[in-house]
Amino acid sequence: VQLQASGGGLVQTGDSLRLSCAASGLAFSSYMMGWFRQAPGKEREFVAAINGRGGTTWYPDSVKGRFTIARDNAKNTVSLQMNSLKPEDTAIYYCAASLGGSIYSIAAYHYWGQGTQVTVSS
Repeated sequence: VQLQASGGGLVQTGDSLRLSCAASGLAFSSYMMGWFRQAPGKEREFVAAINGRGGTTWYPDSVKGRFTIARDNAKNTVSLQMNSLKPEDTAIYYCAASLGGSIYSIAAYHYWGQGTQVTVSS
C-alpha cells in the first residue's frame, strides 16, 4: 500500500492551496480517508475525513468552512482544498486510510502517506 501526498508549498496568509493524495495497493473505495497535520513541537491532529463513497465529511472547528476534503474513487485520489490559510495552518500534512474506528483518532488509520509541508507566512 502506498499513499503519496503532494501539493504543499509556501503561501501567504489568505491564500489557497490544494493537497492531493494518490493511493495504490488497496481497495480504495472501502477505506475512509483522512488528512492530519503536525506542526513542529505539537501532536499530530485531525484535519478532515471522508467516507468511502464520499458522501459524508468531517472537520474540526479549526478548519470548518475553510477546508474541503473530496475523493475520486475512479482515480484513487483524495484531495484537501484549503482556503483562507492562516499561519497556524503551517504543518506537515499527512493523508491516511482507515477501515473503521474513530475518524478523529490516529490509531484508526492503517496506512499513512509521507507528508507534505505547508507553510503559511504572515
